[in-house]
Amino acid sequence: MDIANAAVELLLRNLERHPEKAAYLCGEQRISYRELGVECRRFALLLRKRGIAPGERVLLVLPDTFAFPVAFLGCLLAGVTAVAASAALREEDFVHILEDSGARLLVTHPDLAAPIAAAGDRADAVFCDARGSFAYRHDSDTGFDPHRPAADDFAFMLYSSGSTGKPKGIPHRHRDLILPCDLAGSAILGITANDVIFSASKFSFAYGLINSLAFPLFFGATAIIHPGKPDPASVLGIISERRPTIFFTVPTIYSQLILSCTANHLDVPMRVCYSAGEALPSAIFEEWRRLTGLEIVDGIGSTEMTYVYISNRPGRARPGSTGQPVPGYALRLVDDDGADVPSGVDGNLLVKGPTMTPCYWNLPDRSAETLLPDGFCRTGDVFVERDGFYFHRGRSDDMIKAGAHWVSPLPVEEALRSHPAVAECAVAAVTAGALVKPGAFVILAPGIVRTPGLMRELRKHLLERIPEYMCPARFTFVDDLPRTATGKIQRFRLRDTGETGGKTEG
Repeated sequence: MDIANAAVELLLRNLERHPEKAAYLCGEQRISYRELGVECRRFALLLRKRGIAPGERVLLVLPDTFAFPVAFLGCLLAGVTAVAASAALREEDFVHILEDSGARLLVTHPDLAAPIAAAGDRADAVFCDARGSFAYRHDSDTGFDPHRPAADDFAFMLYSSGSTGKPKGIPHRHRDLILPCDLAGSAILGITANDVIFSASKFSFAYGLINSLAFPLFFGATAIIHPGKPDPASVLGIISERRPTIFFTVPTIYSQLILSCTANHLDVPMRVCYSAGEALPSAIFEEWRRLTGLEIVDGIGSTEMTYVYISNRPGRARPGSTGQPVPGYALRLVDDDGADVPSGVDGNLLVKGPTMTPCYWNLPDRSAETLLPDGFCRTGDVFVERDGFYFHRGRSDDMIKAGAHWVSPLPVEEALRSHPAVAECAVAAVTAGALVKPGAFVILAPGIVRTPGLMRELRKHLLERIPEYMCPARFTFVDDLPRTATGKIQRFRLRDTGETGGKTEG
């Protein structure tokens, strides 16, 4: 696919087809495709008037309002690399991102203290208002010609959440924003201009960026954006009021929606419910289907690859599996020596595809370690393939060496979640009697009281479903689990600790 400026590609087609159609809905506000195009060009002109040259970086730390697509696409129109980061990061993370990226300008909301404090004298700042609008010194977008980038020019850069260290910059080209629309949006999800899209994942993450920006604008659909936290009440309220046809979120949110439901049926209007970010437990799949009559279509991707590269298909989702390769992507499962493993054997997942980042920003050693010379990327995930479907076994650094056995946390967690007393759980390596064993960290379901016999009951439940060597040697009852900003459980923070403040039974 020959793609020049991705912003031109996304905006122009809609300005020609349906300029007055709503591009975005946010609360009671709407912005049409015509209005969006005008605002994006005005923002691009603002950057030029402030002397931000093509190829330079601008840091976007914004709530999910109209401000994000305006600023992001405005950067691309101007040939400026849009650096998007989550507003949930710490001040020291923003300091690192500003210094690492060399961003000359911060675009943010005046209520976000951490990025503003980090900017200090490191970068100038531009602020949006509560409506997601910017104050321009110019009223017109006339006289603006979009930048024509080279094929490998960077369009945007996303910073990881920093779950295992400092946030890492992961740059992408213009085509990386467009290709997922064909490879996943069309081929798998069948998105059309008639769809209304709601993603509970934020713009600043790759998953949310493609869901809420690339997909709706590429197909001419309408997207719903929500500036606040995706708590069950607000998510269900938006679904009830706005009636989206496609819903994107992560397993954690599906679990919270299920737990918040007090009825035997949940009336939802979607034709597709999608999940990514981490493996979807089959118990959540089955309970969502029971409540709604709808399956959850699960997939997995990464910021390095821009979007999903393994996915189930609507109407053919296999519970417990991540699905089959997305068109355009090649997969390998290899052992620790790099040799391919046969079907049915766990292996480290390598993926190759047209949307892979060319490098980690300012991290040549990490680039060489992860992005291999043959075009494959080390994902850090362990999978097993059966009958053409891929099943997630966990992160390679989450695997537990218990005696002579390697234990994946995922099947243990799956078995534990099937007990009615368990709302959520995580399994990580703990030390028991000087030996490394699986340990379970358990959030109890509402109304369940911790009793001395509860651990014995959970252990008996597990031994009926998994081998004894996989059974946790220790149970810790907690009120919460450590997570990244995208909702992924940080199992490394649970290893040999009870830091979440729970009660341990041996």
